[in-house]
Amino acid sequence: MILRRSAREWSRDALVASAALMIGLLVLAGSRESSPVQPDMADDVREAVLGSAGILVLVLFRRRWPVAVALFLTFFEVTNSVSWGATAMSLFTLAVHRRWQPAVALAALNSAFVTTVFQLTEGMTSQRERWEAAIVFVLGYAVLVAVGMLVRSRRQLIESLHERARSAESEQRLRIEEARLLERERIAREMHDVLAHRISLLAVHAGALEFRPDTPAAQREAAGIIRQSAYEAMEDLREVIGVLRTDSPGADPERPQPTLADVSGLVLESRRAGGSVTLDENVPDPGRVPSRVGRHAYRIVQEGLTNARKHAPGAAVRVTLDAGEDLDIEVVNTVPPGPPALAIPGSGAGLVGLAERVALLGGTLEHGRTRDGRFRLHARLPL
Repeated sequence: MILRRSAREWSRDALVASAALMIGLLVLAGSRESSPVQPDMADDVREAVLGSAGILVLVLFRRRWPVAVALFLTFFEVTNSVSWGATAMSLFTLAVHRRWQPAVALAALNSAFVTTVFQLTEGMTSQRERWEAAIVFVLGYAVLVAVGMLVRSRRQLIESLHERARSAESEQRLRIEEARLLERERIAREMHDVLAHRISLLAVHAGALEFRPDTPAAQREAAGIIRQSAYEAMEDLREVIGVLRTDSPGADPERPQPTLADVSGLVLESRRAGGSVTLDENVPDPGRVPSRVGRHAYRIVQEGLTNARKHAPGAAVRVTLDAGEDLDIEVVNTVPPGPPALAIPGSGAGLVGLAERVALLGGTLEHGRTRDGRFRLHARLPL
């Protein structure tokens, strides 16, 4: 929009209009001094009105159509003297907003017009005086065009510096992202080299123990559970490495995610591994539970059973699922009086991860020792 401008643009327009008015008044005063006929008030009013119209055209349209405005004012200045200031400032604007060719061409046209006007002025007594006045105006046009070109060059320089800064920031972000991807691939390789080797050895030895003919039945079943768990751990490791590495078009599809219905299988697996786990499931309508909530519920129960095996091996564990307005998940286990002899070291990040999962769903998570000496993990997930 023509009138929709910032305060900075309006201040520049006011400065240009003031300069145009000042130049126009100086030209008008000079023409009155050199005029052989004494002008009356009506002539001054006409000059002021026409000059104001030229300045208004300059202020409103100089940015959008600088060439057209400069060309219009070049012919409009024939009508009065005050509009000469608007013409001069239109050349300055043209030099700022366009390339130098149209600005120089219109400046030459105005110089020729001014020289002709001064040669035909009757109030000047000598030829030298006419040429001196014409040279002053021509030099003024040259200065305005040169300053406009200088302003244009400075703006282009600042814009190029801003563009270089934006490019540098973009390149820096790309370098950081590339470094992050390389680090993720390095971590993936290390996980594969270290963990895959150890888990595969565990699976091989468990398989050998399971299929030996002299292995007792109870040990054979335990070895089978170890072998199956090692296989599933390898599958989980493969998924994690696939996430860390760069995606490829031929990547294998992800395995189906667990749901709330898989919690019973998780409890059964823990029982087969020798754990004393009780499941109290009160979910009247399992289909009402969203798959996203069920997946997080499965992970919460999985983490609770894992913590019980780590810190209280052999302790009785009770898992409770209650679906009402919300889904309540509770994992309670007894705590041995002293430190367990076969405790598995943990990083302490499991409960932190559960807190993040629950926070994503807008639920609550509580964990800690109860008054009767048990450890309780309780989560409430909105349905």
